[in-house]
Amino acid sequence: MVRRYLDRAVPSAAIERIVGNAQRAPSAGFSQGWAFVVLEGPVETALFWDAIADEDWLAGRRDGVAAAPVIIVPLANKQAYLERYREPDKAYAGMQDESAWPAPFWDIDVGMASMLMLLTAVDEGLGALFFGIPAGHDELRAALGYPPEYRPIGALAIGWPDPADQPSPSLKRGRRAAADVVHYGRW
Repeated sequence: MVRRYLDRAVPSAAIERIVGNAQRAPSAGFSQGWAFVVLEGPVETALFWDAIADEDWLAGRRDGVAAAPVIIVPLANKQAYLERYREPDKAYAGMQDESAWPAPFWDIDVGMASMLMLLTAVDEGLGALFFGIPAGHDELRAALGYPPEYRPIGALAIGWPDPADQPSPSLKRGRRAAADVVHYGRW
């Protein structure tokens, strides 16, 4: 995950490939209950930052993540999944109501689409960061104009990595040992 970016535009072809690959993510029932708002350049990305961050927080990050030349907001539409599973070829599954779903696939599918965007960005030689949006949801919807049935699952900052970028201090925790997380045959 990259948190500092160079002041250099990302080619349109790279952005198109990034969001094009997102559209190929797995989707329960091929519901495709996702949308992506792509913000390019300081004028458009400022809409995002002004909606979700206060000035004090933002001031300390203007040369970091807030300098990313591209922000992509992946959005999930739960209703698209519930409606898809009311159609004749899926109604047998009995998942017309949210409580019947074993997990919120609308968020999972958009998460997979986000991972494909991250991987594509890296494949393009870019740096990227997925991060949550803890506040400003109503302000973000007003600023970006997406319909109320859509909800952001987070955001992606994308750009050319600054060589001065520092790895997250959280990495000092280290990865859990494979023996602690991988169980063959049974737990």
